[in-house]
Amino acid sequence: MNCQGSFEKYAGNPVLGDETTGTIFDAFVRKQPDGRLRMDSSWRPQGALAVSFSEDGIHWGDLTVTLAANPESGWENIVNRNCVLRDPKGGGWLMWYTGQDIGGRGRSWIGVARSDDGIRFERFRRDPVLAPETDFEKQSVMNPFVMYENGRFRMWYAAGETYEPNVICYAESDDGIEWTKYAGNPIFGANPEKEYEQNRIGACDILKEEGGYLMFYIGYRDINTACICAARSKDGITGWERVPENPLVLPTPGEWDQDSCYKPTAVRAEDGTYRIWYNGRHGGAEYIGYAEGVIK
Repeated sequence: MNCQGSFEKYAGNPVLGDETTGTIFDAFVRKQPDGRLRMDSSWRPQGALAVSFSEDGIHWGDLTVTLAANPESGWENIVNRNCVLRDPKGGGWLMWYTGQDIGGRGRSWIGVARSDDGIRFERFRRDPVLAPETDFEKQSVMNPFVMYENGRFRMWYAAGETYEPNVICYAESDDGIEWTKYAGNPIFGANPEKEYEQNRIGACDILKEEGGYLMFYIGYRDINTACICAARSKDGITGWERVPENPLVLPTPGEWDQDSCYKPTAVRAEDGTYRIWYNGRHGGAEYIGYAEGVIK
């Protein structure tokens, strides 16, 4: 492995995606009951969402489309940036995803879909479940991350400009469909004193830990240069404190991720190590890479 930031990158990166698949980005990884790892990701050439499975987190199977775009809806001629979890109120799976009207109004919304087998998803409704409404949400809400806790669905999402969002916001729901946005939004924004995230922050992945929540997020030095960072909060909403190990993953000059490292998704290993998957960019190509490290 080679080291950029406090985490070590896998020497064989990228672990998913090549010139044959085209750009794969904004992954969401979770361990399944059978022990395998499931990766949901955005497949740009298809304008769709896809899934792949792995035994070790390094070697991934073929991509299978889980949800295709729906141009007739008027708000999702492209779908991407999703998260998937088992339906806590019954059998099956739930997916929250980003729908984009790129080339039209240039906006982003969040929709919801359901599946019996975790592979073939169908939309709950024609309209999105979350839309940009406030000044800080600007044109877009995107990158939903959803957790079910204490009988309620909790969503953290990115909001702001369509090309790259600016802040992290929060919402809650009883059914995963009707959402109430937190009155104190946004809950997390850029730190101008940190060069690597002085411009804006973006999409997050959150792990529940003893004593609170650990959030992995994108920090932007400028709109075209990004890295992976983390912060902690006792309640997952307020009092976020950045970890001293930041930045965790930085672009490596001359490599496949030399321009930016985006959208972390994380799993905590049994030995306490954090395993991170992220999409790295070199020019117009983006693939999924792997890194691991310790956060005290």
